[in-house]
Amino acid sequence: MADAEAPPATTTGDRPTPRGRSGHPSSLGAGATGLALGALGVVFGDIGTSPLYAMQTVFSIDGNAVTPTPSDVYGVVSLIFWSVTVIVTIKYVTFMLRADNDGEGGVMALAALVRRTLHDGRRASFALALGVLGAALFYGDSLITPAISVLSAVEGVEVVAPELGEVVLPLGAVVLTGLFVVQRAGTERVGRLFGPVMAVWFVVLAALGLPQIVAHPEVLAGLSPTYIVSFFADHPFTAFIAMGAVVLAITGAEALYADMGHFGRRPIRRAWFMVVFPALIINYLGQGALILHEPAAVANPFYLLAPGWARIPLIVLATAATVIASQAVISGAFSVSQQAVRLGYLPRLTVRHTSASESGQIYVPTVNWLLFGGVLILVATFQSSSSLATAYGLAVTGTLLISTTLFLVHAATAWHWPAWRIAALGVVFGGIELLYFAANLTKVTHGGWLPLLVATIVIVVMTTWQRGRRVVTARRTDLEGPLRDFLDELPDEVVRVPGTAVFPHPTNETAPLALRANVEFNHVLHERVVIVSLVSTSVPHVPADERLTVDDLEHPHDGIVHVSARFGFQDVQDVPGVLRQACALSPELANGDPDEALYYISRISIERGSEPGMRLWRKRLFVGLAHNAASPAVSFRLPTERTVVMGSRVEL
Repeated sequence: MADAEAPPATTTGDRPTPRGRSGHPSSLGAGATGLALGALGVVFGDIGTSPLYAMQTVFSIDGNAVTPTPSDVYGVVSLIFWSVTVIVTIKYVTFMLRADNDGEGGVMALAALVRRTLHDGRRASFALALGVLGAALFYGDSLITPAISVLSAVEGVEVVAPELGEVVLPLGAVVLTGLFVVQRAGTERVGRLFGPVMAVWFVVLAALGLPQIVAHPEVLAGLSPTYIVSFFADHPFTAFIAMGAVVLAITGAEALYADMGHFGRRPIRRAWFMVVFPALIINYLGQGALILHEPAAVANPFYLLAPGWARIPLIVLATAATVIASQAVISGAFSVSQQAVRLGYLPRLTVRHTSASESGQIYVPTVNWLLFGGVLILVATFQSSSSLATAYGLAVTGTLLISTTLFLVHAATAWHWPAWRIAALGVVFGGIELLYFAANLTKVTHGGWLPLLVATIVIVVMTTWQRGRRVVTARRTDLEGPLRDFLDELPDEVVRVPGTAVFPHPTNETAPLALRANVEFNHVLHERVVIVSLVSTSVPHVPADERLTVDDLEHPHDGIVHVSARFGFQDVQDVPGVLRQACALSPELANGDPDEALYYISRISIERGSEPGMRLWRKRLFVGLAHNAASPAVSFRLPTERTVVMGSRVEL
């Protein structure tokens, strides 16, 4: 762990600076149409492929408790339509996309936004804790979505040729491997490739469902919410069980919100209302009409919508679409991971920015390969999409409830909504989501434990890292000693050598260990010394002209300054860029050449000790995380040939 490790995110009280039209990603195409097309390829893949398995799972769950009778079919169609309408269209697309944190979405960004508007420290901490829980559940979703999506597509092979059932798992593993390998290309290239494919997919969804609706228009009656009431009145237990599978129709809603920073609010809304929403509803209605008149179609209503000659091409297209579906949650996991690092809940990770113009488009290798390994384990363990469906709902519904809670708190504190409006939305959104959550609790012993296990592991890792950093920071502070005392005690005869030395360091209160070692052991001090503190804020972006504060420190030795650089949790922490900007602002540094500066990093070796403060198993976990954290030289974009690493030791 380095001395330059960023401190826990500070709540500065600063309002986010709106990025405006120029701040929205624009590299995926010229104008709104190009952005909407790119959004189809990245944002809507998850929810766009739900028709592959949602209806089929409803009629197969709990030993075929839901039967293909008219009352059950109308009830299921109505549940799906109103769930998509209320939760996705009204809650997420209409309301949640308004709650952006300087253009960024996702549960961690929303939690940071809420924390900034709350003045009560306990409530602010609770909001951030909800964000951590939501992020942990989202990781569970990120594991299950690729596995269930790809398996549901390649299982179409069994519809065409049942004897080929043995190739489903190997074929799924090959497809998933290709998906995670291509991630290094970045969201921009992936969106350009996937957008047109998903446009075709949504057209095909509508084309498959429309003939059945035309042939059996009575299915449109299922759009009436009265059928939900009669479904629950006639078969309350069956309807409750059905809700545990109907939730599959709204998976991807959180990924839609988490990926907002990649494309912007307007392109996402345009793509949803003009393409995605109509295509989904038409396909679900078509599946309902097919089941009404061919009850045996519950075995696989999606593929049976297609004529026999079209099923093999449909399997190919569906496989491509499910690969894209996985992209939505993978790119969302990258964004959530970066936010967690900046907010102090994960160790520093290697983050590669895959676009020259948009900071939101990133690739996180560690997260990518951990997800890949986890997905392959799930595929090998559950072996079918129907088995995985039982594990799916808890992660989705838990995240839905958390996002609703945080959104309502934000609406009350930042937008000053009246209490009646908060209560009304809480009853509508929260009530529906609580029902879904309760329905999925019945599946805990049948696979629902999986997202809970993943969430528990993630929470343990995040809280251990946060606690360990605080303990290590306190002990490191004792080693460093006050910066003012160090400067006052510098001997007048200390040798000043030419050049500029830069010391990344969390604060201006203590002396960097590398600076102290340079003076005490090498007996030299550079002509210009720059102590750079990188402050992570709870906003995604800080404008360049508001970033730096330069302090000459008021001491008897010339050429020693402290620079505080504020970064949003989505900004690139570029220390050489900070130095160039500081040289233009400070007379003390005016004669320095930023391109010749040397960078000194204090890398602290953390060893497990007997000091109180953390349990033994947490100490072991923290030490392991610290040893595997990304190098600060890479994270801070330091030039390798001009970076010096100096070691020290701290017991945990």
